Amino acid sequence: MEDFTIKILALDDDPFMLKLIEKMLATMGYTSVVTCEGGLAALELIGNPDNSPDLILLDLNMPEMDGLEFVRHLVERHYIGSVILVSGEDERMQQAAEKLARAHKITVLGHLHKPATPAGLEALIGKWSAPAQRELRADKKIYAADELRAAITNGELVNYYQPKVVTSTGRVMGVEALVRWQHPRDGLVFPDQFIGLAEAHGLIDDLTSAVLIAAFAQARLWQDAGLMLQVSVNLSVDNLDSVDFVDRVVGFAAAAGVPPQMIMLEVTETQLMEDLRTPLEILTRLRLKRFRLSIDDFGIGNSSLAQLRDIPFDELKIDQSFVHGACNNEKLWAMFDSCLGLAQQLRLESVAEGVEDRADWDFVRSRGCDIAQGYFIARPMPGAAFVEWLPTWQRTFANSKKHV
Repeated sequence: MEDFTIKILALDDDPFMLKLIEKMLATMGYTSVVTCEGGLAALELIGNPDNSPDLILLDLNMPEMDGLEFVRHLVERHYIGSVILVSGEDERMQQAAEKLARAHKITVLGHLHKPATPAGLEALIGKWSAPAQRELRADKKIYAADELRAAITNGELVNYYQPKVVTSTGRVMGVEALVRWQHPRDGLVFPDQFIGLAEAHGLIDDLTSAVLIAAFAQARLWQDAGLMLQVSVNLSVDNLDSVDFVDRVVGFAAAAGVPPQMIMLEVTETQLMEDLRTPLEILTRLRLKRFRLSIDDFGIGNSSLAQLRDIPFDELKIDQSFVHGACNNEKLWAMFDSCLGLAQQLRLESVAEGVEDRADWDFVRSRGCDIAQGYFIARPMPGAAFVEWLPTWQRTFANSKKHV
């Protein structure tokens, strides 16, 4: 039998459970397995680079050191492996533990209730990948405002596009434009490394203008090729403090020859200011000009209902934290349905963000959500790659219908 060479540590205060897990792992071909009945002994192993496990099967409720305390020690030791919770605790407790570990940037493959089954254990271990294949945990590079200003001037910002799909028919109805920085030395830099910088140094209007101009130009290219795609663009709340912004957006669309009805402008609900007077004027004027408006990441802010009351939104995007895994989580299911029901009652188009796998896709379709977006459909891609990708999605959608 093949040894998969993944070094596994099983940590549990119950010797019988450790023997059971060890036997299951051996049957599956995982022979590099160490067991520990307490957290202190396990931490000694992790402190030795030669013996540090790739994967830890962790019980939460242990007398010497509970699982949450153990996770804190993993963080202190900069553990880069993965964790699977195998515990007798209830579902809500395991979900809370997962969330805590992930907040600490620990890779959690999932959780299993005791007694774990071979099939469940094998399925979660199958998600494991070597740290080199995962996103590096090194601190992200910090850029200076002058570097970003030069990048905007030199045209180094590029848009990637993530498809949005009608769940009932599989039709690709639009895309969301997501900006990237094509850095001459560092390669592709993601927006979490420069959007805040732009907002802090008065560059966000120039950055948003660059994104809008490129998105409208791409929309026109697709339009000329016979693809009438709605293009969504994210706005910063800082874009909404000057009434001149409306005229600029109108001018960009006119110059590209793109109908405003084909443009969706997204505003994240957590960013909207308490004083809505200027943002409300700008957003309402954009709506009067026939641009469409979307409230993004819905459900995670504190003033969602007031914003839906005051601003003429067309679309409600349900935050991904209520979508991925909701089919197996009663709390997420309830939150998803609440957001969806509100969108339906207000006659807004509903979009499920974070549809990462077939289970998510089947769930949002079964609940009647209008549109889906996420890695199950496609990762963001350059505009030139979109047409080549379309047949791939058509095959994926055809296969998904066979499993309904």
